[in-house]
Amino acid sequence: MKSYIDMLPEIQAALAAGTPVVALESTILSHGMPWPGNLGFAAEMEKTIRGEGALPATVAIIDGRIKVGLSRSELEQMCSSLNVGKVSRRDIPVYVSTLRTGATTVSATMLIAERAGIRVFATGGIGGVHRGGENSMDISADLQELAHTPVAVVCSGAKQLLDMGRTLEYLETMGVPVIGNGTIEFPAFYCRDSGYKLDYAAKDEREIAKIINTKWAMGLSGGILVCNPIPHQFAMDFDDMEGVIDTAREAAEAANVHGKDLTPFMLNKITELTGGESIRSNVQLAINNARCAARIAAAMALDIPQF
Repeated sequence: MKSYIDMLPEIQAALAAGTPVVALESTILSHGMPWPGNLGFAAEMEKTIRGEGALPATVAIIDGRIKVGLSRSELEQMCSSLNVGKVSRRDIPVYVSTLRTGATTVSATMLIAERAGIRVFATGGIGGVHRGGENSMDISADLQELAHTPVAVVCSGAKQLLDMGRTLEYLETMGVPVIGNGTIEFPAFYCRDSGYKLDYAAKDEREIAKIINTKWAMGLSGGILVCNPIPHQFAMDFDDMEGVIDTAREAAEAANVHGKDLTPFMLNKITELTGGESIRSNVQLAINNARCAARIAAAMALDIPQF
């Protein structure tokens, strides 16, 4: 895949020198937040990562070329969302061969980051098993990617519109370690708690880095999910959000929205129903995750054993 990747020179130099790099997805820019606020958000994410001594590498596909790290004009292009598709793992060869432009999801970003040599990735919340997934089989490709691709994903748990319990069961079945950063609770994106406990709670990013390095030094395959809850001051009430999600789900069913269009539709409806409060929480949890990921990447570069 490397022959299809364009990498910013500073990222290429950082990887060669062993300087920490954090991958970022582009779907949150093109399909998760409105213009032009998403451009300011992208700048804040990158600034936060640099502030912790790491380099940000936003991933996207532009005119058929896989981009690892975006220039200012490329960030503006992705944030404008004009003719920008949504790219999961399965879509990568289609977008590359047909010279299309697309924003990468968690699964696509993980795959590209690993091929580029980046082992830490910050996102908002992962996809998972949708409610009713035991009948619809609507399960995010993110979970399979975590099972097979050696990248540590820092998130605020799974989006609350999903089936939290089945998502955790799936990750356990696939052998994916799920580590809480200072918490034993599985976060629910906008909310700090979901009602589900984690098996492992690390005290800080340094301990998490040691766990990650040890896993890969032992030759164990697959990724690691790091759960970093939204800061208290920006967290939303779980029960209130359940009501909002139920209303958004009814709207999706009435509009016959399914598959990969469901999550963007739901998130837009949730934004509308919360008067924009959900977007503000999304911004803050994502920035907090970028900070956590940069600290983990920096600690991994110092930790022994190395993989």
